[in-house]
Amino acid sequence: MLNRKVFAQLEQWFKSGIRKAAFLDGARQVGKTTAVRELARRLFDNFVEVNFIKTPMAKQAFDGDLDTKTIVRNLSVMGFGPFVKGNTLVFFDEIQECPNARTAIKFLVEEGEYRFIESGSLLGANYKGGSDGSEVVSSYPVGFETRMNVYPLDFEEFLWACGINGDVIDVLRECYRKLTPVPQFVHERIMGYFRQYLIVGGMPEAVQTFVTEDDFGKVEAVHRDIIASYRDDISKYAGRDKTLAKRVFDAIPSQLAKQDKRFVLAELEKGASRRKYEDPTQWLIDAGDAYYSFNTTNFELPFSSYENRKLYKLYMVDTGLVSHMMLKGMQFKVLNGDISVNEGALAENYVATELSSKGMDLHYYDKKSKQELDFILEEDGAITILEVKSGTAYRQHASLNAAIRTFPDRIGRAIVLCGSNVEKSDGIIYLPFYMTMFM
Repeated sequence: MLNRKVFAQLEQWFKSGIRKAAFLDGARQVGKTTAVRELARRLFDNFVEVNFIKTPMAKQAFDGDLDTKTIVRNLSVMGFGPFVKGNTLVFFDEIQECPNARTAIKFLVEEGEYRFIESGSLLGANYKGGSDGSEVVSSYPVGFETRMNVYPLDFEEFLWACGINGDVIDVLRECYRKLTPVPQFVHERIMGYFRQYLIVGGMPEAVQTFVTEDDFGKVEAVHRDIIASYRDDISKYAGRDKTLAKRVFDAIPSQLAKQDKRFVLAELEKGASRRKYEDPTQWLIDAGDAYYSFNTTNFELPFSSYENRKLYKLYMVDTGLVSHMMLKGMQFKVLNGDISVNEGALAENYVATELSSKGMDLHYYDKKSKQELDFILEEDGAITILEVKSGTAYRQHASLNAAIRTFPDRIGRAIVLCGSNVEKSDGIIYLPFYMTMFM
């Protein structure tokens, strides 16, 4: 069993005593169902799991009155249970297939006889109706849910899976905090794990396969199946946008392999427009399959006020999936130290996923193709710059230097993420890639 941070979040939700349902949001196959089952194992004597895709008949339990007594009776007749008041966790998985169950959460929570968790993509309801093509009309239980975002394993969780104990991670964290070099043998070892993470990524099945089998070929097979399932989801839920959404999804790795990494619609088809592709791209964002990073042409806070939403980059939810789609047999180069393959796309995608998993919106700075900065963040009312340098020439950063000269009073920290050890020189902080997990 992989140790996940979401376990602690769920335990906190349960122990808080707040009578709300937990709603787990996130891309497919990131471990939502496993997390709920683990919570049930730890804290409940009774666990009822209702998966509306595996057992479509269960939707009929919500066709009549939506009070607890009626729903529990209907589910019990269908073979679900036992339902023991005060000590049962009820899990509605793939809840997008049964909008009435989502509506019922308000009443189930108010009556307070059981604890409820929901999970699943809401795309079927939000976009085109149910997967069977039917129209969906539902009332969402605003105020009766605690939403939790679930992501693939971040790098710290990957280290846990590889057997790296908390004491080692505490050493890394202290070096980050004090800006002191990591002991060199520790740095080299962690960079080795980092290169593995770029290939394996954080999808739980891929990580579990890697740590138990130590076979990259088997990891590749897992990635292949996950990508196929994502494309199937697009076909199932994206309705009339499915062709364009697939086109965007399949193009993300190649667009990241460019030097500027900006997503250019004209490279998908001649005459492609933002208007045509906006909804299909947003579908992927809402599904959790990808992340936007919007351009901001003003080096000022708040970034949202200066976004140019016509200019953006797209990152995939998992770097392992990017690796599978992009490298085509070149993974050994990364494992042997060449992180700069394909213009360092893997390293930049890694940084994007780490920041996104912490709830950060992504932005990059680029004003008329000058002073392009990979990531800009807000920290304590100032702007932090993150430049991702995957090659050996990580001290060459003309755009960063220009930004420091131009905006000295607006910059809190100027950071270069690279393969080198911790160092500070001329006001610039050099951090190894893996320290992104502490930001």
